[in-house]
This record gives sequence, C-alpha cells and structure tokens, in this order.
Amino acid sequence: MTQRTDGRGTPFRRWASRTPRLLRGAVAAAASLLVITALSPTAQAVQAAPRPKAPREFVALRTVDPSIIQEMRYITPHDFVGEPIDGYRQPLCILTRPAAEALHRAQLTLLRRGYSLKVYDCYRPQRAVDHFVRWAKDLDDERMKAEFYPRVDKSRLFTDGYIAEKSGHSRGSTMDLTIVKLPALPTRPYHPGQRLVPCYAPKGQRFPDNSLDMGTGFDCFDTLAHTDDPRVQGVQRANRQFLKSTLAAQGFVNLPEEWWHFTYQPEPFPSTYFDFPVSWRSVTGL
Repeated sequence: MTQRTDGRGTPFRRWASRTPRLLRGAVAAAASLLVITALSPTAQAVQAAPRPKAPREFVALRTVDPSIIQEMRYITPHDFVGEPIDGYRQPLCILTRPAAEALHRAQLTLLRRGYSLKVYDCYRPQRAVDHFVRWAKDLDDERMKAEFYPRVDKSRLFTDGYIAEKSGHSRGSTMDLTIVKLPALPTRPYHPGQRLVPCYAPKGQRFPDNSLDMGTGFDCFDTLAHTDDPRVQGVQRANRQFLKSTLAAQGFVNLPEEWWHFTYQPEPFPSTYFDFPVSWRSVTGL
C-alpha cells in the first residue's frame, strides 16, 4: 500500500503526530511577537499619541446660535485652491466662546431688521494654512485663477499679503462672514470644471451667493476687496459699512484688506496657533 504524504514528501502519519507540538510552538511564537510589539517604544508612542482636541474655551457656533447661516467653503472644492483643505472634516464653524457669543449678539440685532449673518470660515487649523502655503508655492496650479485672483500673478501671493504662513484664524477668534437678507435663498452648488467668472464681476455675473452685494465675492484676491476701496460706492459700499458697523458694536475689528474678515477683541489666545481638526469631535470629545 502506498503511504500518503502531505505533498512535500513527509509521511502523513508522522506529520499528523507532530501537529499538536507545531501548533503549540506557533501559538508560543505569536504570543512572544505580541509581547515584543506591545513593549515596542514606537508602538507605545503611537498608542499613547492623543488626538488633537480643542481647549475648553472653544465651542461650535451652532450650540451658541443655530440661526447663523453656515456656508463653510474650505470643506468644498469651491475655494481658491480648487479642492477641500486639510483639517476640515465637517462643515462646522468653531470659535472661542467669547467670539461666538459676540456673534450671537450681532445676530440678534440683524434678525430684528430682517437679516442674518452667514459665516464662510471660522477657526482654521494650522495644517490648513500649511496647505495654502504649499499651493501658493506651486506656480503651475492655477485652476481657480479665473475666479479668485484673475489680476494677480500667483508668484506675488506672499509678497502682496494674500497668503502667509500664519493666520489669525488659527487663534480661534477670527471669522469670515457676510450678511444675508431673510428669507435666505438657497445658494447654487459649485461644480468643479464649470466656467469661472472673476470675483469682482457684477453680482449677476459672478458665482451666485445669497448675501448682500458687497462688490466682490468672498476670498477675492484683489484690491477691490479692500473694505474702504474708493471705487466701491453706492449700495455695495453701504452694505460693507452695514456689516462693519454691526460687528464693531460687538467688539469685532475688520481687516482693511478684506471686507469679510473680522476678529473679536480681546482675543483669549492672542499668540497661540492651534491645529486640531474642524470637527464635532474636536469640541465635544465624542
């Protein structure tokens, strides 16, 4: 009778008789490997690394005032980079509590007159700023130039102050926002690849926004976006002053180069640049 083998020439009975010992040896080896891995400094460092979390002074704006409209641009591809930005995990406005409460007071004033605030961006993690810097250094990537910086050479974005390696947004008390007439009309979604129109074009021609006409769109890299540019007159100028005065009454200071950019003062963190992601988990821990 021909003796069966295991396919490698070993008699089947001898292999079978050694199976318990082989299994015990394999289990012991696996256990040793687990112990070595568990004791590995690298593995311990990875396991012990805490998830970035916001300090307790930060809140989601929605928990302070759910009536303020949120159109968070940097989690979408409709921005000057043309893609979602690092660090934005959810379409959420996060701010220090004093800034959020001041926005709430401004909102109450506007609601009585039939208007609402709308935020485009609030706290911005440092990793998002780093994304902007990498993009600005890539002079070949100009996919969104026709809308956001048609008259600015990309090589001058740092020199002209449009991009910097640090942003006040990362301190948590700065936000980009506008005013919307109520009831708020829906804003048409942006579709990548669609025809781009300069951000300073007449309101009826540039990308549609349900906000008041401020003379340019949000994030327009152009001197026409300067809050008090003398070329901006009439209703557009009045709308900018309406936004500025409403927020100034609650302690906000406008950046003169951007009509949409405001910082609450005094800032709770005037010299700290945070890098926790924009997400509910960052502010709730859940």
